[in-house]
Amino acid sequence: MSMEFGVIDSSWHRQDCDAAVLILNQEAESSQLNQTADERLDGLLAELTASGEWTGGNGDILVIHRPAEISARRLVLLGAGRRGDCDGARLRDRMVQVVRQFRGSEVERIAVAGWDALDSALSIQACAEGLVIGCYEPDEYKTRDRSRTKIGQALFCSDDPARTTELQEALNRGQILGEATNLARSLVNQPGNRVNPSRLAEKARSLAEKSDLQIEILDEPAMEDEGMGALLAVARGSAEPARMIVLKHFGAEDNGAPPVVLIGKGVTFDSGGLSLKTSQGMEEMKADKAGACAVLAAMKAVSQLRLRKNVVGILPAVENMPSGRAQRPGDVVRSMSGKTIEVLNTDAEGRLILADAIHFARGLNPACMVDIATLTGACVIALGHIRAGLFSNDDRLAGSFFKASERAGERFWRLPLDDEYRTLLDSHIADIKNVGKRAAGAVTAAKFLQEFVGDTPWCHIDMAGVDMFQEGGANRGPTGFGVRTMVELASLYPDS
Repeated sequence: MSMEFGVIDSSWHRQDCDAAVLILNQEAESSQLNQTADERLDGLLAELTASGEWTGGNGDILVIHRPAEISARRLVLLGAGRRGDCDGARLRDRMVQVVRQFRGSEVERIAVAGWDALDSALSIQACAEGLVIGCYEPDEYKTRDRSRTKIGQALFCSDDPARTTELQEALNRGQILGEATNLARSLVNQPGNRVNPSRLAEKARSLAEKSDLQIEILDEPAMEDEGMGALLAVARGSAEPARMIVLKHFGAEDNGAPPVVLIGKGVTFDSGGLSLKTSQGMEEMKADKAGACAVLAAMKAVSQLRLRKNVVGILPAVENMPSGRAQRPGDVVRSMSGKTIEVLNTDAEGRLILADAIHFARGLNPACMVDIATLTGACVIALGHIRAGLFSNDDRLAGSFFKASERAGERFWRLPLDDEYRTLLDSHIADIKNVGKRAAGAVTAAKFLQEFVGDTPWCHIDMAGVDMFQEGGANRGPTGFGVRTMVELASLYPDS
């Protein structure tokens, strides 16, 4: 069930709803909302602050039942920390917290106030995203004990009726981006026996038919004709055939205008091939398709938002398995670009399928290319589970990307692409080898991809550490990371 969002020109304390949610900061003395809440609570907020039970710190939450001077049946105080520290990302997280607070309860209708502390349409958009994102549960295959939120309506209180249309549009955008994020999460959560390359292609076709997207799906004979030897080498070990999925959105006045191209790694299950992973290392390898799922979801949002840009999504989809037909360590394969690759590790397969996808994308005359992939464990070692790695050959594109990521509330860190790293991929028998040494593993993976980029402005996102929520996080399961940033980038570039 889709959540309903609205903007109302009415005071929060007059709303007949299950919960009135107030986003409060720590500077109580300078906040009219804090003062009004304290008056309505007959001084209770001041008492709670004095006793230390309420600070307004980031992440604080306090539920007050049946407040006498308030129409709502519950009053929820959400701490946003200091005013200067509050931003869209924090508001988004607080709304996720609200949903988690009422998971399994009878709360169906809420009113929200305090979101306008930043006085920006981006604030209310972020709140809508958070409410939608918080509703996702990774329990599709449970037959019992499924506990979900029942929040079906969220009303945002505003005292500026002149901005109602603008704010409602921001809410609608936030809902679209939140639902796209959850689509990616749901797809990533599908196990390998439920989603293989063919079924991912079927899901993409179904999505395209329901959206204003054009779709082309290349099967293995078509990829053979294109010379995609690197991608097909990865797929050889599996009984499941590979697919190359291409989605197109034509929103610019000129259909021939150079598109923004988004490329997502789609390894629906990664055993490592003959360079077999440990059993523990395979436990979450259904998530090795997170990049492709993010691109697919981003394309849905691009279509729904009717972006006035041309945008193309490319999903190379394979399963990486060991068998008598699988590629072997030491094999040499020829990529679509014609460059030969010495495959020293079959578990470094993502870069092989991306190499052919990137070269294929260059044929579309792109304005820029972004690839996103759960590519290396080395990036997790470098950045942990907080930021994704960003590599780029173009400072302007990288600048636009960081602006997009700020709007999306997703965090990245730019890593180097110095020419000297390329020597670590020198091969004695081929043009390039697919792995370097242990050192700088995330960088050499990016340098490998850069070999196939040419002069096209390009960003590579290594999301290996941020594709899944870690234990103890505010949410559970796949994160849907990258969806919102890619949509925001498509909206901004090259104008920003």
